[in-house]
Amino acid sequence: MSAPQQQYYEHHIFFCLNKRENGEACCADHNAQAAFDRCKAQVKAKGLAGPGKVRVNKAGCLDRCQGGPIAVVYPEGTWYTYVDANDIDEIVESHLQNGKVVERLLTPPHLGR
Repeated sequence: MSAPQQQYYEHHIFFCLNKRENGEACCADHNAQAAFDRCKAQVKAKGLAGPGKVRVNKAGCLDRCQGGPIAVVYPEGTWYTYVDANDIDEIVESHLQNGKVVERLLTPPHLGR
């Protein structure tokens, strides 16, 4: 039996940056790009970026529009709804740096598109 494969990243966070042109709710209407930029900058500033650490990625629609704006952290599959830069900073420090889920920012499980 072979040894378990090491993950390339400890945490991978995806931000929905989807923009809907038909007027439906979308994460892009809630400053998702600024949140993504903030997270990426904070991860880099704290020395958390890179292989074996954290990767911050853009995503298209994650199909959880009712809870938007949305970000999801893997491998845990932790879904977050955030409001401002303070929320992003808390996700970076608590979850990505210290491994502790930010309970108050969890997306309610029933919210979909």
